[in-house]
Amino acid sequence: MKVILGEDVLVDNNTAAAFNREQFVKNNILVINLMSSPGAGKTTLLQKTVACLSNEFRIGVIEGDLATEIDANRIREAGAQAVQINTGGGCHLDARMIAKTLPQFDLEHFDILFIENVGNLVCPSGYDLGQNHKIAILSVPEGNDKIPKYPVMFRRTEMVILNKIDLLPYLDFSVEQAIEDLKGINPDSSLMIVSARTDEGMDQWINWIRSAYQQCQRQS
Repeated sequence: MKVILGEDVLVDNNTAAAFNREQFVKNNILVINLMSSPGAGKTTLLQKTVACLSNEFRIGVIEGDLATEIDANRIREAGAQAVQINTGGGCHLDARMIAKTLPQFDLEHFDILFIENVGNLVCPSGYDLGQNHKIAILSVPEGNDKIPKYPVMFRRTEMVILNKIDLLPYLDFSVEQAIEDLKGINPDSSLMIVSARTDEGMDQWINWIRSAYQQCQRQS
């Protein structure tokens, strides 16, 4: 007898993801799921993003962590509504968790929702949350081995943001190797280089979001 572990879990998740997607489409909301290992700079990137776009868009953020509201508080200080999900040990967010948070947002009054997933390069990639875009964040200090060592994450995401490029002069990291590794795993993906700390490359990221929002509106 063949047993497929996790099949029922994914069926339930996909049902919830379909519900979430219906709510997002109904309210014309762009939803971006950000995934990375711990410490890659997701929250700092989101802080800068909120600061850049809060005058143009009504932004909400769902923060996923094992514990605390540290990251949610940072986002609130940046000027966006944030809801914290603490998994208590779970290595990823799932669509049912997202669905439970949606009543805390008045979806009619939001344009963009960011989901900052739990820091992990394995589990989060396998769960549809109802998002428009799944993006992985990789940071220079993590080294060049992460893309080939964690291929599923980079195969299932449409773009990789290489963060902390201000550290390139001090660390042994090859952007060219990262591009080559990514293309070998996912030819349809692209690498965007930024430094959330120094703002280098942030204009490209901000303009990508604007374009993604316009595309979302055309598809609604």
